[in-house]
Amino acid sequence: MMDRQGRGLAETVWTRLDRKAGAITELTIRQLRNRLSTWVVLAVSFLLLICLLALFIGGVRDGWEPIDNDNDSHDWDGDGYPAGQEYKYGSDANDPFSYPGSGDFVQEDYFEWGGVGQHSGNHTWRYVTGTFTYNWIENNPIGGGTFLDVSNLDDCPEGEMFDDFWLDWGSGCSLAENSILVHEASFTGNGTFRTQEGWGGAWGYMEDVFYVEPEPASNYIDEDDIDWTGDPNKINGFDDDGDCLRIGWPEESRPTWDWWGGWVPHDPDGNGNGIDCDVQWITDSDGNIIAINPDDNVDEDPSEENLAYEDAHRAFIIGTGKIAFVMILGIFLPLFLALGLVRDETENGTLHYLLSKPIHRGEFITYRILGYLIVAGGFVLIMSLLMGLVTASLGPGDSIFRLKDVIVWLGIAFATILALAAYGAIFNTLGLLSSRYGVYIALVIGVYEFVMAVLTLGGAELIPVLSVSHWTLQLIDSIVLIVWPNTIEMHLIATAFELPSGITAFWNPPVHTLGTESPFVSGLISVIVLIMITSLMILFGQLQFKRREIM
Repeated sequence: MMDRQGRGLAETVWTRLDRKAGAITELTIRQLRNRLSTWVVLAVSFLLLICLLALFIGGVRDGWEPIDNDNDSHDWDGDGYPAGQEYKYGSDANDPFSYPGSGDFVQEDYFEWGGVGQHSGNHTWRYVTGTFTYNWIENNPIGGGTFLDVSNLDDCPEGEMFDDFWLDWGSGCSLAENSILVHEASFTGNGTFRTQEGWGGAWGYMEDVFYVEPEPASNYIDEDDIDWTGDPNKINGFDDDGDCLRIGWPEESRPTWDWWGGWVPHDPDGNGNGIDCDVQWITDSDGNIIAINPDDNVDEDPSEENLAYEDAHRAFIIGTGKIAFVMILGIFLPLFLALGLVRDETENGTLHYLLSKPIHRGEFITYRILGYLIVAGGFVLIMSLLMGLVTASLGPGDSIFRLKDVIVWLGIAFATILALAAYGAIFNTLGLLSSRYGVYIALVIGVYEFVMAVLTLGGAELIPVLSVSHWTLQLIDSIVLIVWPNTIEMHLIATAFELPSGITAFWNPPVHTLGTESPFVSGLISVIVLIMITSLMILFGQLQFKRREIM
């Protein structure tokens, strides 16, 4: 084919330019491929990602255990009743002598603390320390859910209690026939009690005692799932386990335990929207969820199959993409591969030979960086596709293959390649500025970028903007929100219901949206900033290279 001047297209300036670009790029690829350091760095990176994949596969194989998010399945005091059942009956979940049906202790009198007292009678003895000589004794809880079995009590050690030996809280030992020594114990019996010097206690009787069958702990796990209709104008949230409505509870209007304020009156309308025991979902004009205000004890223990499994899956993808790809590969691959793109040719004495050809010095730097990007970027792309295929095949859900997982991984690869380009241009320029100290400056910059990345993960917005890592992580946040629009919903759910979430640890809503709240805008801004950084550093490197005299 011929151009307008009658010249063959094979001889145009653009074709010759392509030839030069191809030659320098191919030379760079060949040099990197023949370096032992390149294969070592890529091998270490490969092993790192394979280990992460192995952890992911192991987690999938082990399955997902249900989690008691509101902690009401635990038997904190060891009395055989889960905390949720104790809340229902108004007993103290932290007191082994207060349980459903235990009744109320009516104190008749007490021993003064600090002295020595003695009293005889048929009583329930509460939190007493000392010696009890009895006519009879009942096998009641003595503490920690155990029962005092007089026939099986160990003999007391020789000496004095607290001087020569100690007894566990709520325990006892046998002194002689019909005589025991106890420490902070509660029991019922007829006899004479003499307190240990310096200790106190009380005696009285129990009233309103009745038997309640202990419920299994499994009744209080995954018992209050999240109920969201998708319409904020409808009533959302339902008190599945009844710990907010308290309908049918043995006693009405029980106080609620607040770790900061102690026992406070129960308020079924904590969010103040005029509806008892619901969840208020607030959306903007576009229908995006911006806040969630639940009443206390509503939707507080969702099923892990419905929420946490998906949360953990996305957290693995986002966390691996940010930490393994951007913060590790994105910083350290350029540090090992790009720093000496021009410097090494100078040290090897081959630079003058290459520049003797009809190659502009600015073009030479650009094509060297391009060759490095093909090697490093190709590795990142292949590994991201591998990660995507595995996670998409093993992820939760009804679909056989999660295509969106692969799209997110391709987005992570794209963001990482932009980081590789920016860091490659920066480190290459440092090698041009100083062949002796360039590597040390590059290490300082690498540490700085890693710290800025950590700050960005923590939600910092201002300080990290002066870093490549900040914009790269922002780009990943934007890509995640574009592909998975409900990620922000999951983020708000975890925060509102105080659920453990990997998404809240690794993902933040994009902040550079120019007031639009659009992930497309933040993603575009991040891409522009990264390209500008890369271009400016290449131009600066070219400027320095043009002025350098090649010996």
